[in-house]
Amino acid sequence: MEEQGPFQVIVHKLTDPLLEASQGNQAARAIVQRFEDFISRHPETTLLDPLHSIRLLLNRCHSYQMIQELDLCQTDGIINIPPFVELRTTNRDEIIRRLNNNCITFPFVCKNVVAHGSNSHEMAIIFNEDGLVDVKPPCVAQSFINHNAILYKVFVVGSMFFIVERPSLKNFSPGKSDRKTIFFNSHDVSKAESTSHLNEQEPGRAGRLHQPSRQVLKNLVERLQEKVSMALFGFDVIMECGTDRYNVIDINAFPGYDGVPDFFPALLRHVEELLDGGGDATKKAAKHPSNAVLSSLPQTQTLLKHPMQSFPSKQPWSTLMPIS
Repeated sequence: MEEQGPFQVIVHKLTDPLLEASQGNQAARAIVQRFEDFISRHPETTLLDPLHSIRLLLNRCHSYQMIQELDLCQTDGIINIPPFVELRTTNRDEIIRRLNNNCITFPFVCKNVVAHGSNSHEMAIIFNEDGLVDVKPPCVAQSFINHNAILYKVFVVGSMFFIVERPSLKNFSPGKSDRKTIFFNSHDVSKAESTSHLNEQEPGRAGRLHQPSRQVLKNLVERLQEKVSMALFGFDVIMECGTDRYNVIDINAFPGYDGVPDFFPALLRHVEELLDGGGDATKKAAKHPSNAVLSSLPQTQTLLKHPMQSFPSKQPWSTLMPIS
């Protein structure tokens, strides 16, 4: 990287190495350390986004706790996190105790505690105590909220955000039932073209549905940006049946942006706004967390020497913007 610089802004995708490093992978640790060493030697370079922010969003429990601390969640009651608890045991009595102590009701969703990677999409809906044998710790148990099989994915790009409606899980009767545990992949169930039977509402189960307010979501986006100091992230919202409550059920660093046709122009616009601030871009990003950017190109990564010129690269920080 020294030979490629100097750089005003580095736009990176280090989510995979950060996760692998946290799990003890020595090669990933070396990549992350090398990158952090470079940044420490070049304080004039703006890093988009902060690594500590990405680390925070790698753990679902930490993310949920962070959202719970937002003033929006503590004052008006419109924005919520469904009750959740981390489970680290397969002991039935201990699981029941933790569920009761944290107001987790049946049915509940079991999610991997890690919020990134393919395994993070593997989930289960548990309907009764017999289903507790299907708990695979460490995981997060979270009360299931009926939402008429509609999920709203909110994609953030700097000061802009996009709302994409997706299919989701159908409604289930509240409380215990004799249903067997349902295992599913959340990515498959909520992709735009999903035809899963889990999306199909059963007769008489559909509830009154409120459409999300763009202003409410805008307020949430702004609070989250202040909290995480990031500009490229996404979160999933469901509207609880029969109420006007917004339930945030997931948040991710640099999501796929599927269904957002204007993503790349929005990203370029945001980076240009940073660069238009002159040589003090680092201070600007520090003072205005919403002006930080996390980015990468999917699969094929690129080294940008000029907006119209690209070269292949295999480095995870390979989308770079040098000083002109």
